[in-house]
Amino acid sequence: MFLGTHEPRLDEKGRLFLPAKYRDELSGGLVITKGQERCLYVFPLDEFQRITEALRSAPVTAKAVRDYSRVFFASASDEVPDKQGRITVPAGLRAYAGLERDCVVIGANTRLEIWDSAAWARYEADQEQAFADLSEEVLPGVL
Repeated sequence: MFLGTHEPRLDEKGRLFLPAKYRDELSGGLVITKGQERCLYVFPLDEFQRITEALRSAPVTAKAVRDYSRVFFASASDEVPDKQGRITVPAGLRAYAGLERDCVVIGANTRLEIWDSAAWARYEADQEQAFADLSEEVLPGVL
């Protein structure tokens, strides 16, 4: 499970340090792809495989499945962190997420998300009230 908020910076070569607490889990490899709201999703290989299987079993006759799968897999990049725990974020994915230097990496349960710092701040501010309002709807009887 991935938790927390981390604030790494991209270097001039487009590399990003993974949060230290997740380096062992991701040391064997990971997949970066486009996420919703212009962030990037970072999946451990086993989680990416689980999603791949779910999409494989979805009906290819459904246009939404085809559309989602095309974007999801076409933008995916498999990476292996270097000895310092850095990954290279491909230029196309950096452009999609608006990543230039200051980033935020958040834990999002089964994945990490990489955000441009300013975009994350705007998103978080916009979602604060919705987060408070939806707790009962999303987790009925739990909180």
